[in-house]
Amino acid sequence: MAKFEPKFSITNTIANNLIEIERVKEGIKSLPINPKLLNSLRETAKLSTIHYSTQIEGNRLTKEEVKDLIGSKKVVSNTGRVRDEKEIKGYYVALDYIEKLAKNKSPITEYNIKHIHALVVGGGSTRVKGTEYRDGQNVITDSTTGQIVYMPPEASDVSDLMKELVKWINGVNDIPIPIVASIIHCQFVTIHPYYDGNGRTARLLTTLALQKNEYDLKGIYSLEEYYAKDLQGYYEAINIGKSHNYYIGRVDADITKWVEYFVNGMAIAFKSVYNKAKEQENSKDKIKVLRELDTKQRQILNLFETQKYVTSKDIADFFKFSPRSARQLASDWVNIGFLISIGEGKQRKYQLNEKFEKIL
Repeated sequence: MAKFEPKFSITNTIANNLIEIERVKEGIKSLPINPKLLNSLRETAKLSTIHYSTQIEGNRLTKEEVKDLIGSKKVVSNTGRVRDEKEIKGYYVALDYIEKLAKNKSPITEYNIKHIHALVVGGGSTRVKGTEYRDGQNVITDSTTGQIVYMPPEASDVSDLMKELVKWINGVNDIPIPIVASIIHCQFVTIHPYYDGNGRTARLLTTLALQKNEYDLKGIYSLEEYYAKDLQGYYEAINIGKSHNYYIGRVDADITKWVEYFVNGMAIAFKSVYNKAKEQENSKDKIKVLRELDTKQRQILNLFETQKYVTSKDIADFFKFSPRSARQLASDWVNIGFLISIGEGKQRKYQLNEKFEKIL
């Protein structure tokens, strides 16, 4: 069996997205996310990962039903399919397993891959034996037309192909990790080592590769939503090669198109979670600052939303106070640091202290 050497090019699109991924990765590190918020974001990301990854394979449970099922609540599925619930439970325990592998910096081995797959198809059981590779041919067909979409390599070649993939994964050190993850995903589904569960296992291996190399964004993002919301794009990007037959069109295909798709999705997912984390953290900070203010101070913020500076006359008109009372209130607010006084006499005006201006 020939040595595995993926063919791809670093296009401008890939390079720009890699830069964006690194920017967001470093930005997340600097966000002061408190433990409670971090746990909430992690649970949300985990829920999305499980829901969307299984949805890609046809699972019909809603996100709310998935949440209930993971929370050990009884789910009355509209689909009436026990299989849907087993897929969710299987993915949940498999995700837990890869998180432990990533935390321990464990290498990606054939043993781990077989164990991940066994958990994926195990219906939620953690007492599983690693799944052996398929012993026969399988094909991927179009569910609508019945036509063959992809014919994977013969079963006799699967073991050697998987050994080459694992060897490559643990030996590569000159390719950016996001690209490595994209190649793992692509080559795994290309080999298609199992009769079922290949897509879910491939996505879990991708997550493992990213997490163990510190591309986990503290565990608060999900790539699966990107795939699920553009399934046509996902399938078009992964179906590369000039023929549906592995030996004719896929074995030596250039996978640049797939790498572009994957890295672009990763950049989108990273930016989305960064903005969400920053928004929630800012919202929390805003509430904290607002609690420091009394009723009148909160009310005057409405005036500052439309103008940077106010005068004592503006304050008097806003509260319907006498000019004297307004000047005294403004003076008191300056003394406690709520307002900053600018100018003298009739030219005096006031602006918010920067701390309070930030929450507008």
